[in-house]
Amino acid sequence: MNATTAAQAADIVAALLFIFSLAGLSQHRTSRAGVAYGIGGMALALVATVVAAAQDIPGSTVVLIAAATAVGGAVGLWRARRVEMTQMPELIAVLHSLVGLAAVLVGWNSYYEVEAHGAAQTRVAPDLLGIHHAEVFIGIFIGAVTFTGSIVAFLKLSARIKSRPLTLPGKNALNLGALVAFVALTVWFTVSPDLGLMIAVTVLALALGWHLVVSIGGGDMPVVVSMLNSYSGWAAAAAGFLLNNNLLIVTGALVGSSGAYLSYVMCRAMNRSFLSVIAGGFGAPAPSSGDVEQGEHRETSADETAELLENATSVIITPGYGMAVAQAQHPVAELTQALRRRGVQVRFGVHPVAGRLPGHMNVLLAEARVPYDVVLEMDEINDDFGDTTVVLVIGANDTVNPAAEEDPTSPIAGMPVLRVWEAENVVVFKRSMSSGYAGVQNPLFFRENSRMLFGDAKESVDAILRSLSTPEPGSAASRGLRTDQQPAPA
Repeated sequence: MNATTAAQAADIVAALLFIFSLAGLSQHRTSRAGVAYGIGGMALALVATVVAAAQDIPGSTVVLIAAATAVGGAVGLWRARRVEMTQMPELIAVLHSLVGLAAVLVGWNSYYEVEAHGAAQTRVAPDLLGIHHAEVFIGIFIGAVTFTGSIVAFLKLSARIKSRPLTLPGKNALNLGALVAFVALTVWFTVSPDLGLMIAVTVLALALGWHLVVSIGGGDMPVVVSMLNSYSGWAAAAAGFLLNNNLLIVTGALVGSSGAYLSYVMCRAMNRSFLSVIAGGFGAPAPSSGDVEQGEHRETSADETAELLENATSVIITPGYGMAVAQAQHPVAELTQALRRRGVQVRFGVHPVAGRLPGHMNVLLAEARVPYDVVLEMDEINDDFGDTTVVLVIGANDTVNPAAEEDPTSPIAGMPVLRVWEAENVVVFKRSMSSGYAGVQNPLFFRENSRMLFGDAKESVDAILRSLSTPEPGSAASRGLRTDQQPAPA
């Protein structure tokens, strides 16, 4: 077996590992194995690529490639060790932007490799030049859209720019016009390639990527991150065609299709149109009164909340991005254990777009070792709020906003939400009365059965834990039994 054949075999194994990785990441219990498969597949792919390239390039170039791989790996490891879970969404957005930029550079390089030699070039067969030109143009377009779109997503997620959507006059016409112009330029370039057309499509795609994401509201950023993940996959696949790298084509297609499907699933969960999301069609600006209180709120304390929990029979915790910011997942896990030891039924209700990344809350709770079987999705738990004694809303806002169901003029109208207000008591953990990430005030804060517990979520949960009284010796709760359970006979 020669080096080329070995590299091709390694590509097949790496592709299978990537498929196993996606399968593993689909469930919490197998997610660690999924990550391991992905790491193994990527390591194998890098080695195979360098080995295959070494047959046709000088040894000094191979050394440069290996050095670049080592530097990139070191930077990635350094960032992964330093980044906090709350910063993961913006880190992913930055990584997507790098994939898009790489696709643009590959496209430009492929153009020069062919056009610089004119009729004397041997890289592409003469009867396939038109297809090659189309590949170059489409790859640059997808990559540039991914690059600027991901940069805007990073700026919004990191609060460097406002999360509210920018609504330019005729924004849909602008998007449609950009796509029509792209199709026309592609046909023109395929027939008569020109440097000016390359510059034109690059600028057009950069502007379109910026406008698409800047037009989407902050409440929809989890879908945007998933959508950009899909874009980056297709950009990688386009680069694979230009580099004649089958593994890159397969990997890009896996990422692109899985990201698109995840975006579709999330849109269905939010009762939104997938096409309207990718066109920046929803997330309309919140009314100017978004931060104006709509009633009188009632405050509570950690001691009062602890007393409420002690007398509860069932508790549902609905986490949000605020829990991640406060790093309160570990005290919340301790609170869950303490209440379950007292015979209280405790479950978690997780909205599909809780946090700023798909699965954000699930990862945090798994990190804190919250049992998988008590973490339920919105559809699994929404009908149970009416029979719940206490709901703890920890850092969530837009995902528990009754305006989504009750106010047809609200920017989030029609979005399915956790119906926490149906519970007997609701305690909302917040730092202030400010509106949520979507810029919409929440009427839940002013309901008769709602209380506001202001302060840092981690400190508040710690205070509740300290206030919980110790069960009396010999009681069912002190032996870890549910109140409706009886001790086993001797």
